[in-house]
Formats: sequence, C-alpha cells, structure tokens
Amino acid sequence: MSNLLRESITIWDKGSEKYFKEMNDFCQDYKSFISASKTEREAVENIVAIAEANGFIDLAEAIKTNKKLVPGDKIYATHKDKCVVLITLGAEALEQGMNIIGSHLDTPRIDLKQNPLYEEEGFAYLDTHYYGGIKNYQWVTIPLAIHGVIVTEDGKKINVTIGEDEQDPVLFITDLLPHLSKDQYDKKIKEAIEGENLNILVGSIPVEDKEAKSRIKLNILKLLNDKYGITEEDFISAELEIVPSGKARDVGFDRSMVAAYGHDDKICAYTSLRALIEAKAPKKTAVALFVDKEEVGSIGSTGMKSKFFMNTISELINLTEEYSSLKVNRALANSKMLSADVVAAFDPLYPAVHEKKNTSYLGKGIVMVKYTGNGGKGGCNDANAEFLGQVREVFNKNKIIWQTTELGKVDQGGGGTIAYILAEYGMDVVDCGIALLSMHAPWEIASKADIYEGYRAYNSFFSL
Repeated sequence: MSNLLRESITIWDKGSEKYFKEMNDFCQDYKSFISASKTEREAVENIVAIAEANGFIDLAEAIKTNKKLVPGDKIYATHKDKCVVLITLGAEALEQGMNIIGSHLDTPRIDLKQNPLYEEEGFAYLDTHYYGGIKNYQWVTIPLAIHGVIVTEDGKKINVTIGEDEQDPVLFITDLLPHLSKDQYDKKIKEAIEGENLNILVGSIPVEDKEAKSRIKLNILKLLNDKYGITEEDFISAELEIVPSGKARDVGFDRSMVAAYGHDDKICAYTSLRALIEAKAPKKTAVALFVDKEEVGSIGSTGMKSKFFMNTISELINLTEEYSSLKVNRALANSKMLSADVVAAFDPLYPAVHEKKNTSYLGKGIVMVKYTGNGGKGGCNDANAEFLGQVREVFNKNKIIWQTTELGKVDQGGGGTIAYILAEYGMDVVDCGIALLSMHAPWEIASKADIYEGYRAYNSFFSL
C-alpha cells in the first residue's frame, strides 16, 4: 500500500557523488553569471554572449540576408537591450507549437529620479524612486552600487558601474541610531523608512571655490564629468539603478546554499538558458524567453504584454515557410510553456504564513504552481490538469525531483507571474520555478540542489 503515497524527497538524500560534483560546478557558473548580471541590460548582454559562443545567430542578421532557416538552426533575438529570446528550431513546423520556458530579467531595486542630485546640510544625495516590491527598511545601512546607462543628447551611450570593484567607493542610505528612534519605533514597519527617504549618500566635500553655489553638489558633478564626460542634464536621459554591492556567495558552513541579489528571477533565467543550450535536437521548437518589467506588471514596450515575442515568431515563420498570421496564431495556441519564476520557500522562522502540506521547501527540487493569484485565485493562471499530467510524466521519466506549492495561506497574500499573459494565446501554461528564502530582499537565498535540479527539469521539458 505504501506505493500509493507520494514520497517527499530531499535531493541531499538522493544525489550521488557525481551528481553533487556536477551541481557544484553548475552553481559556480551560475554565481559568476548572476554577479555580472545585476540589471536587465547586463543580463541580456551576458545571455547573448553565451548564446553566440554556442552557435546561436542573430535573427536580425538572418532577416537582412533573408536566410532560409531549417530544423536545428539556433537563433536569438533581442529587443531594446532588455529582452532576449533563444530558439532552437525543431523538426516539426512552428505551426505545430513550441515548448517555451519564459522568465524575467528585472529585479526589485531602487531607481534614480530624473533630477536626482541635490545638496542638503553638508551632504550630496541622489533622490530615488523604488522599483517593484521591496521592504524599504532592508535597503538602509548596506553597501550599495550603481549600475546603468546614460545617453547624452548626441546619442552617445555611457555604461556606468560604481561600487563593485574593490577599489570603488560604495554608496549608502542612512538610518537613525537606536538612541533617537523613539518615534520611529512607534511606526508600523512599512512606514518606519519612507520611500522618499531612500536617498543615496554620495559625498560631502565641497569644491574649493567658496563663492560657488551648491559646492558639494558641484564637486560630485565635476567628479562625474571627469570620469564620464556628463553634465547634470544627462541624468534626464539615463537609466541608473541602485543595487546591493558585492558578488554572490555560498551560504552555510556546508556551502549548501547561495546568497545573491536578483535570484528573482535570474535563477530561472540562467537555468533555462543552460537547459536550452544543452538540449538535444528537439522534435518541437525549443524556446527560452527572457523579458523585462515583470516586477511592475509586465507593462511597456519591454514587458511580456508587448508584441516582442509574437513579432519574433512571425519573423521566424517568414524565414521557415510561407508567412500567414493564421500560422502565427496556431504556433502560439499549440505551444506549451513553463512560466519560470521563483516561489516562496517555507521558512521555519515564519511558519504562520504557510500551509505546510501545500508549500515548497529548500532542497526538495523544482516547484510546480498550478495557480497563483490572490484570495480566491484573483488574477491567476490556473493550469489545466491534462498539462500538469504531461509535465509530471516528463519529470518522472527523467528522474527529476519536484514538488508543488501555493504562495502562502489562502488569505495571507498572493502574487502572479507572466503565465497569464502567454495563456491568453490559448497555450498551456504552468508556473514552474525555484524556491527562495527572503524573496525580494537585497540578498535572497537558494539551495544549490534546487538550482541544479531546476536546470535538469527545464532541460527535460524541451523533450516533450
């Protein structure tokens, strides 16, 4: 009778010595990738470099030369330096559908306002506006770095990274000392650090000219002009992001976990990227899709709600067979997709928010999420049972260790991913990602075992 029960499996009890060596090698590569990919632009640049090193060609070049694409060809396409899709053409026509794994490259952070630099009582600051769901208090009194681009009025693009090299200065958001925090202690935790006070301390030395106005601000502008050739007006056409300073690190005496900024969702991006690159020649076209703006609703020209992906499939069909919009619609409707996004792992320090039978745990493998949403599944994608059966079958066939979850107790909270947007095309979609502790914090924690098992799960999905 015991074979009727589903066994709860911990990867650490099932893996072999060979498995754990492969796991550690894989996670070492992942740590290098995520440490160098703190913004969506950096992630796209690094994904493209990996793709090109593995034989993928730019779709834009194929379009220019009207290259006829055939099964086995490897293509990538980018969009505004913030989205990228990798495609390995399968033996079947695109019209028969694709196997898609989609993730997002943006991460909760702090952005600079368009007029950010100001001086106040002996200090220079950068004014900010946070991006995505953050807990404000987690961002104060930690070393910070600035990443991004500045575009001058003549169109020159300047890449900026300050605070990552050991020789760089870091940036900082201050907080009150405990001795003067009586009123702050009386506030709700959400209100203790106000969004308008998440301003970045960047200097305190004035220029020598004692007659000049805003002497400290002017000194900061001079330093930036000397290094990057920019003026204050150039901030208006800039995208500058404040992120935690430092590289991904192993966690625990046993080095079983990884702490990093941006596990959400670059952990799923990297594992699906490697899964596609290392997948065997597929029957159906295999797609790894990476988009922007998920943390703020998938909106805008680089979010999943844009036409970037549909336009890419249209161009592919045009280069593989005679184009028609009907073929594009059929290709999308006949596809199957894993919406690869992270989930909240059970944290023994905060057990009250989870329902233990339906939650995910670190070290127990890739996580399937049948439905997301809030309360009564509001705003969810609720995957079909038939599709879940297919995913179970391919995971079990390939000896993938997997688990299921929902995001907390029914009335506790909730959330969503890009799943519902792709489901609007009529394709089968289910959320399937990797569990994290401290999700949306400046540093999140993942299990090395889950990272590697996520890669194995995604790789097996491409064989559907």
